[in-house]
Amino acid sequence: MRLVLLSGGSGKRLWPLSNDSRSKQFLKVLDNQSGVKVSMVQRVWSQLKESGLGGTSIIATSHAQVDMLKSQLGMDAPIVIEPERRDTFPAIALACSFLHSVQKCSLDEVIAILPVDPYVGNAFFNRIKDLENALLESDAELALIGVKPTFPSEKYGYIVPGNVEENERLMVDHFKEKPNLNEAVELIGKNALWNCGVFAFKLGFILEELKKRKLPTEYEKLLPIYSLLPKNSFDYEVVEKTKKIIALPYDGYWKDLGTWNTLTDEMAVKITGKGVMSSELKNSHIVNELDIPIALLGLDDVVVAASPDGILVTHKDSSPKVKEYVDRLGGRPMYEERRWGWYRVLEYTKYPEGNEVLIKRLGITANHNLSYQVHYKRSEVWTIVKGEGVFVHNDQLRHVRTGDVLHIPLGDKHAIRATTDMEVIEVQSGSQLIEEDIYRISHDWAETEEICKEQHFSK
Repeated sequence: MRLVLLSGGSGKRLWPLSNDSRSKQFLKVLDNQSGVKVSMVQRVWSQLKESGLGGTSIIATSHAQVDMLKSQLGMDAPIVIEPERRDTFPAIALACSFLHSVQKCSLDEVIAILPVDPYVGNAFFNRIKDLENALLESDAELALIGVKPTFPSEKYGYIVPGNVEENERLMVDHFKEKPNLNEAVELIGKNALWNCGVFAFKLGFILEELKKRKLPTEYEKLLPIYSLLPKNSFDYEVVEKTKKIIALPYDGYWKDLGTWNTLTDEMAVKITGKGVMSSELKNSHIVNELDIPIALLGLDDVVVAASPDGILVTHKDSSPKVKEYVDRLGGRPMYEERRWGWYRVLEYTKYPEGNEVLIKRLGITANHNLSYQVHYKRSEVWTIVKGEGVFVHNDQLRHVRTGDVLHIPLGDKHAIRATTDMEVIEVQSGSQLIEEDIYRISHDWAETEEICKEQHFSK
């Protein structure tokens, strides 16, 4: 059995810590067994390895999340990159074509799909292993895992069973999306299960779905025409049209940490970052990524979350509504993690004459490097405020350290590699300060050094 983890989402339900580049699964707010802060994706990836499933798993994600995934899981994390975000059906189809064409999986291989951010115990992953036999022993086209409800929730979709087969397998009668409270009580009375977004099928099943739509099943052919795939969920495109579906009940702990009220329930401390809170408060939390302190007094059941993207103050019951309001704000992400480290936007100004100035603080991890690159619409000035490393400027290498100021005119080739952990204040100035104004010559440092050597000897 192969696993495909879906890592997507626009990152708005946990604003302001999450954004388009740093979705909820990347927030380091959970404690691992050693008390170290980890993200949801780090927690799940560790659990997969502990359950013996890490070696057969791949992650389907968008370009915007690749750097974050590699930063948190390592450069060798197995990733299939979507050319653009097009919902879960295209993402699953592309991942399956990759497994078939590139990794040479057979058409009878069982493929399990799961979100990258469930909050569960390791027993959940043992239950996922049961999907393979359940699918192979039955004539079902899809096998799902359903969580036995612990209360009548209006937040989750429900799997409504029909007949009970052997080995606890349930034949699925229909699905019900986010019922009201009375409907949820009624559904639980019918032994309905929470739909946790985990399901399995044979690889040939999804490839047939591509053929029905007259789309290629080969990865190299599907990738260039990815925009032609229907921009719909897998539920809409496939599940709702599939007749033979079974479900396996799971009665262990499971939780969707998609909103501030559910996430804070699993946080080990009430204050993360700089902050103080009056001692009598009940069920309130501060999550602060800024360098200024937050004081919370006299408010129970409240979340105060602060990051370079903004500040949120909300009653926990109202926190799921934040997405509705964030859509009105717009603006670029002010903090991102990259494969080489992280950056934080300190200030952005656009002058009436059209010139823009953007100031960033970059943290570059030791033995990592920025790509060798060129900008055609901006110049940059780098001031090294911590650490030392090697700077490349127009194919010339030199050692740099704290206090050095590096001027990079428009059109000049440049890169930097950290020998120790480095921090750099970067001042961009130009007519259009966008990520698209980057022409990358090389990501690999050894290749960058080789380019410099070739240019030196050619002279």
